[in-house]
Amino acid sequence: MNYTDPNNYEGSDIERINAAVRNARMNGGIVRIFKRKPDKTSARDFWLIDSAILLPENTTLYLMNCKIKLSDRARDNWIRSANCIIGNPEVKEISGLHIIGEGSAVLEGADHPRATGDGGKSLGVQTYGTDAGKKNCSQKGDWRNIGILLARVKNFSIKNISLINSHAWAISLEACDTGIIRDLDFSSSEYVTIDGKKVKIANRDGLDLRKGCRNITIENITGNTGDDLIALTALGNRVRKSGLLRGTEFYGGSSEPGAKDLFNISIRNVRGYCAGGHHIIRLLNNSGIKLYNIQISNLLDTSPEGVHAQAAIKIGDQSYGGSAPLGDTSDIQISTVHSKAHNAILLGGSLKNSMISDVFVSNPKGEAVTLQVKTVQSSGVILNNIRTVGKDGTTVNTVSNLYQTK
Repeated sequence: MNYTDPNNYEGSDIERINAAVRNARMNGGIVRIFKRKPDKTSARDFWLIDSAILLPENTTLYLMNCKIKLSDRARDNWIRSANCIIGNPEVKEISGLHIIGEGSAVLEGADHPRATGDGGKSLGVQTYGTDAGKKNCSQKGDWRNIGILLARVKNFSIKNISLINSHAWAISLEACDTGIIRDLDFSSSEYVTIDGKKVKIANRDGLDLRKGCRNITIENITGNTGDDLIALTALGNRVRKSGLLRGTEFYGGSSEPGAKDLFNISIRNVRGYCAGGHHIIRLLNNSGIKLYNIQISNLLDTSPEGVHAQAAIKIGDQSYGGSAPLGDTSDIQISTVHSKAHNAILLGGSLKNSMISDVFVSNPKGEAVTLQVKTVQSSGVILNNIRTVGKDGTTVNTVSNLYQTK
């Protein structure tokens, strides 16, 4: 018997998959999920799961030319690191998790999601959810709406997967270290039609790195999302218990100095757009959490006619508890950006010791490098080769240096 093929087990689809994962130790930690074999219970060739696939440490999950879809009964992730246990006040660090697609590997959301959106969204008011108004069901979104959730995982990879119609963020990493994320394609609109009615599904980001993430390479990202395609968001310095069924982050954080900082991130070869008018790439930190040593290169805005993001890349924000002080966001290198957005680079917060080069704005009404508010502070920020297309079709070099406030 091949213990790592869910087709060889009995029970519901998720019971069969998780049984294969538990027995992966018999095969060096490797699980291979092939297409579902039609049987007496269903003729489906795809897996329909009611709860999350739980991955313990030292596990490699291969998605072998298959599709895994959340059922309408599910209010859970597609995949979650097994150290995230509901009600457990701590999250033990684990290592060696790999999620790898072979051929056409698809993760898809439910047709009628029970809940969508982040922890601040009310079901039936700000975002869709069939649990809206039901007794004994949370009326807010939470971390279960995230597609792939990894927390405190070291030495990991996520590769070659299509992620369709996520219930909130398709992927969220919390305090993860040393990983590769590559060859991902996202497809999640902000507004969808369900049972003939147009509804909003909020917070449909693609990939989010939260506080404590470091030493991660992100490359070859395509597609479109209703919210930010890629976001690095290090927000909120308060430490709390982990495993609470509220909010959008599972891990409660660490009080160790620097543990929440987000750094050493490389993002390259992004071809996509934000269908909801937000941002393609967003960098955001506050509350004394530092965000630094970030490289972004080769961003191609593929927005269709009439669709414009607020910014191709936004750094900082005056909301979310206020902008980070000068010096907390630093050493950002951005190069080779082709933007159709209203702003190619939008500075919503402070920035220090950084370089922005080779930016091309093909939207005649778009701006190149914009200060969102006059109070934005910068120091040691160099701009080079920033060009825009004018209404007459000619290109002009718009700026050579950013005004230094200190």
